[in-house]
Amino acid sequence: MEQIELVLLETEEKMKDVISSFKKELTNIRTGRANPALLDRVNVKYYGVDTPLKQISAISVVEGTQLYIKPFDKSILKDVEHAINASDLGISPQNDGEGVRLVLPALNEERRRELTKTVEKEAENAKVGIRNVRRDGNDEVKKLELPEDVEKSTLEDVQELTNKHTDLIDSMAKDKIKEIMTI
Repeated sequence: MEQIELVLLETEEKMKDVISSFKKELTNIRTGRANPALLDRVNVKYYGVDTPLKQISAISVVEGTQLYIKPFDKSILKDVEHAINASDLGISPQNDGEGVRLVLPALNEERRRELTKTVEKEAENAKVGIRNVRRDGNDEVKKLELPEDVEKSTLEDVQELTNKHTDLIDSMAKDKIKEIMTI
């Protein structure tokens, strides 16, 4: 019975990892409000090393629609500006000599629909991840060579975990879509 609990715990942990990965993907999808997490993927050449922007600067939200990036070392302002231009953000940085300002444009209807499709795609990818974890969990249960009734019960437990986590993904996606579509 200890083995069964171990398999269920492992399966649940892997599903939680899929959820946290999905959550991270959602934070990178722009909603019209400024969020420092938008810059998580931006790296700046700092002394010849690609360094995450958030490690070499202070990032703050101004007026809800702007991000202000103030590097700890002012000599890299141009590098920060270049890194943002090179990223896939599609936002033009404004250098004021002290820091870099990013003004997030308002989302139009077409862009909101595109973002909604992106959220739905990411949700589907996360569900596929959950189903892969379920398959692996089911395989582990079958390897244990349990009595038929115990195996069936354990497989049902794995399915319950799967349902719980896919429902969570649906809920998170629905909330994100609502956030995107709110003007």
